[in-house]
Amino acid sequence: MEASQLEALKYPIGKYQVPETISPAHIQQWIQEIEILPGLLIDAVSTLSDLQLNMPYRPGGWTLRQVVHHVVDSHMNSYIRFKWTLTEDQPTIKAYYEDRWAELPEAKTAPVQVSLGLLASLHARWVMMLRNMTTEDWQRAYYHPEQERLIRLDENLGLYAWHGKHHLGHINSLKHGMGW
Repeated sequence: MEASQLEALKYPIGKYQVPETISPAHIQQWIQEIEILPGLLIDAVSTLSDLQLNMPYRPGGWTLRQVVHHVVDSHMNSYIRFKWTLTEDQPTIKAYYEDRWAELPEAKTAPVQVSLGLLASLHARWVMMLRNMTTEDWQRAYYHPEQERLIRLDENLGLYAWHGKHHLGHINSLKHGMGW
């Protein structure tokens, strides 16, 4: 497989680009994307068999099952980062090894419905928090030890709105490529 083809499979919607200026319109759009992601993921995988869920979305990539479980793992971490940042002064967050989490037995074998239910509840709660944040809250930041920089909550929101669409793109690209 050519490098450009592999890159397209890795990033079906492109890499995340932080806008130079994050506007209130960006924030509202990203909140909406966070809100609708669980339904889109449910729709994307609801007709897939266990055999289909156990197929990787690209050579050397995670299975669709692992992708679904990863989205929940990642978004739980982001939700907690928001909580820390809203209640502490520039907290240092705990990074995690998402690749190792995806290799744990439950991430490789658990029914996707378990994570989809959790994602729906998590996002409902997260959206309630997001809709009640002030202009000042969006400027609050946490320190990311791996990136060695402060990350503002408005930037983090955009990243996770992209993240959900990114992994939804993995699922939909495989489904389209396989004719499912």
